[in-house]
Amino acid sequence: MNNNKNIFLKSELSNQEQDQETSKFHIIPVPLEKTVSYGKGTSKGPRSIIYASNELERYTGKSEPCSEGIFTHPMLDCNMPLKDIMSNIGNLTKEVSSKNKIPITLGGEHSVTYGAVNGIFEGLNLKQKNEIGIIQIDAHADLRKNYENQKHSHASVMYLLGKEKYKIAQFGVRALSLEEVQNRSDFDITFFDAETIHQNKKVELPNNFPKKIYISFDVDGLDPSIMPATGTPVPGGLNFYQSLSLLKSLINGKEVVGFDVVELAPIEGFQAYDFTAASLVYKIMELINLNT
Repeated sequence: MNNNKNIFLKSELSNQEQDQETSKFHIIPVPLEKTVSYGKGTSKGPRSIIYASNELERYTGKSEPCSEGIFTHPMLDCNMPLKDIMSNIGNLTKEVSSKNKIPITLGGEHSVTYGAVNGIFEGLNLKQKNEIGIIQIDAHADLRKNYENQKHSHASVMYLLGKEKYKIAQFGVRALSLEEVQNRSDFDITFFDAETIHQNKKVELPNNFPKKIYISFDVDGLDPSIMPATGTPVPGGLNFYQSLSLLKSLINGKEVVGFDVVELAPIEGFQAYDFTAASLVYKIMELINLNT
C-alpha cells in the first residue's frame, strides 16, 4: 500500500520533518460516523484529506509550514461506543499537548471536537475550562441538547462544551433552531453569523476572550459552491480566503493550542473538495506559525 495514503504531506516531508518527538504538528485522523443526520460519508473524510495532502506544495507562497514537522498518528478505531471514542481522542490530544505540540484532529463528524478539546485541557494542566476559547466556523450552531437522543451528537457538541464552561465564539452560522438561540444566550456565546460577515461588519472577539484558542472548522462553514462535499451544505457560506483572513485576525495575539477540520464527506470522482480541505489544514498550520 502506498504510505502516502496514511501520512499527511508525506510526499514533501523529510524524515526529520515527520519525526514524532520533534514535530510541532500532530495529525490525529478520526473516521467517526455514528450520528450524522443527513448526508453520509464522514468516515471517509480523514483518509481523503491525508491522501489529497500529498498533492500540496510544501511552499504556500509565504512559508513552508511543514518545516516545523508534521507527524501523522494511525487512524483511530471508531468501532466502539461514542463515549469510548471520545475518551480515546482525549487521551491522544492530552499526550500531544502535554509535550507542547499542537494536535490537529481530522474528522469524521463534528462530535470529535468534544474529546479533542477536553484532552488538550488536561494535557495543558489548566485549572478552569474557561481558560480555553473555541473559535467555531460552521454553518450550524451545534447547540442542541441530546439531538436525536444522542448526547455526543454532531449537533450537540457545542452544547456539551458550553455546558462545561469553555468559552465559544461562532462564525458563519446560517442554520439554527430557537433552542440554539436560547443556548447561545445561556452560555454567553459570541457570534457573527454568515450574513453579518458578508455585510463586511467588524468581526472581533471580546476583550475578555481567553488567550488560549482552539479552532474548530466544520467544512460546511464554507459555501457549497466551493465545498459541497459535506453532510448538510447550506447556501450563503464563507469563501476560502475569507475564512483564512477571518482566522488570521481572530488569533492575532492569541495562542492556538489545537484545531480540527471536520465533516468532509468525499464525493467519489471529485477530488477538488478533498484537496480544498487538505489545503485548509495546511494553511491553518501556516497561520499558527506566522502568529507566533
